[in-house]
Amino acid sequence: MSTPVKERQQARVTKDRPLLELENIGKSYGNVNALRGVSLNVRAGEVTCVLGDNGAGKSTLIKIVSGLHDYTDGVMRLNGIERRFNSPRVAQAAGIATVYQDLALAPLMSVWRNFFLGNEIHKGLLRTLDIDTMKEIAGSELEKMGIVIPDLDRPVGSLSGGQRQCIAIARAIYFGAKVIILDEPTAALGVKQSGVVLKYIVKARDAGLGVIFITHNPHHAYLVGNHFIVLKLGRVVLDAHRDELTLDQLTGEMAGGQELAELSHELRTADPSKVVEPHTVEHGGVPAPELSQDEIVVAGTDAKEDA
Repeated sequence: MSTPVKERQQARVTKDRPLLELENIGKSYGNVNALRGVSLNVRAGEVTCVLGDNGAGKSTLIKIVSGLHDYTDGVMRLNGIERRFNSPRVAQAAGIATVYQDLALAPLMSVWRNFFLGNEIHKGLLRTLDIDTMKEIAGSELEKMGIVIPDLDRPVGSLSGGQRQCIAIARAIYFGAKVIILDEPTAALGVKQSGVVLKYIVKARDAGLGVIFITHNPHHAYLVGNHFIVLKLGRVVLDAHRDELTLDQLTGEMAGGQELAELSHELRTADPSKVVEPHTVEHGGVPAPELSQDEIVVAGTDAKEDA
């Protein structure tokens, strides 16, 4: 077999192999199983959406992948090599970056200072900050994400939520992230700003990153996702690619289709058009005694003396 053919086959194998693999991952806190048998693959140039209600295990999964917690069962592989991360710094050095809801940005600091926060560039024997270089790099990287901020000395706190998300994502990409985890990036944003963030997620995907998009909004997930994982009580209840399900199916799984069907059955006798007048409602409490005008005056005087 010729060398060019071997190279093409090797390139194809490398492309098909996931950047990050979780196989039957479990996490226990004493007798409590936060995660059980969770498996997922994250590939370069794809957005893997992890959905679930509160308590589904999304946060625990993030903490394992980002190095905050170790897993108790299963195997995690990065580029085909089994890994355990002792800290977020180790995970970041391996190419996994996490953008949390609070973004880890300092609101009163400038855009360029936040971009290089903890990774500042120095120059000269006195190791002074190389401000010009950092501003140039920050501006260039933000432009690659499709955002232009004319004044990089502007405090981050004065930017919109979507712009702050963009800074956090661009920073992660610049410092070598191969897998980027976005923790509920649209949760606290309006419709317009959510759209901006989703556009930046697509930019990160198109840059060749493996993106893990944590969300509870199936509509946002379906707009950008290639692969969908739905967690419920620490277990995977749905694992499907985009061409295997519709938005309605994803929404039903996310909302708990069986539970909603049971609830609908229980409430079938309810009359949603019924209106109850307040004065017709009978309460079991004891009515308050009526006070005379003299008693009201005395009560008010006592209150003033106590004050």
